[in-house]
Amino acid sequence: MPQNDVVATRSRKPWRATLRRSFRLLNEFRFEQPDPERFYTAIAEDSVGQLATYVDADGGLMLDVGGGPGYFRDAFEASGLTYFSLDADAGELAGMGGDIAERTVLGSGMQLPFRDACLDVTYSSNVLEHVPQPWTMADEMVRVTKPGGLVFISYTVWFGPWGGHETSPWHYLGGARAARRYRRKHGKQPKNLFGTSMFPVTVKAGLDWAANQSSAEVLDVIPRYNPWWSHWLLRVPVLREFVTWNLVIVLRKR
Repeated sequence: MPQNDVVATRSRKPWRATLRRSFRLLNEFRFEQPDPERFYTAIAEDSVGQLATYVDADGGLMLDVGGGPGYFRDAFEASGLTYFSLDADAGELAGMGGDIAERTVLGSGMQLPFRDACLDVTYSSNVLEHVPQPWTMADEMVRVTKPGGLVFISYTVWFGPWGGHETSPWHYLGGARAARRYRRKHGKQPKNLFGTSMFPVTVKAGLDWAANQSSAEVLDVIPRYNPWWSHWLLRVPVLREFVTWNLVIVLRKR
């Protein structure tokens, strides 16, 4: 599929992608580290609504790749999905305190410990930029999804305003330089360390992967937090890298 066709493909109008929603969600990013429960709960609730515009998966099996300590679990289970979570870090899984929840799996997103075609929905939010082989992980998500099932991939764009995560906006001067500056200022390494636990993933790379894979139909490629009327900016090379905070790729397994 040509790249422009990928951008143009639409399954339906994005879920309430208003300017007010954009401001509300982007404001929540200020609380990602000081108040993660507030941040992730807001993103999770929005994600449930957005996912519902593509699939009615009540009772279906869902895998959240990189689900972390469970902020998304409550929101998705409340929508009727049977929720499985995968994470590579046991410490991250215990982040909310207490025991690790049932149906939680330790493993790598680049080699999912699930058989082919066993899940109705595979989902990942803001994880792809944290693995060294992001498109291997995307391929794995498609592999474990049933025919007719949905794949929802969302990732933070490197050249967007939050591309360096807590080191932003200094990542524009280079990821390693931004990490050194953070270390000098705070006396510790950033949680998301460039080249180790954070990697530069671009809009172009996502468009290319979506266009070149052949195992799933592309339903949508959209900027996750942008209002609907700005989605045309994905057609503009270079500019799209800076105005897209987060890219969403939605596919249906063939």
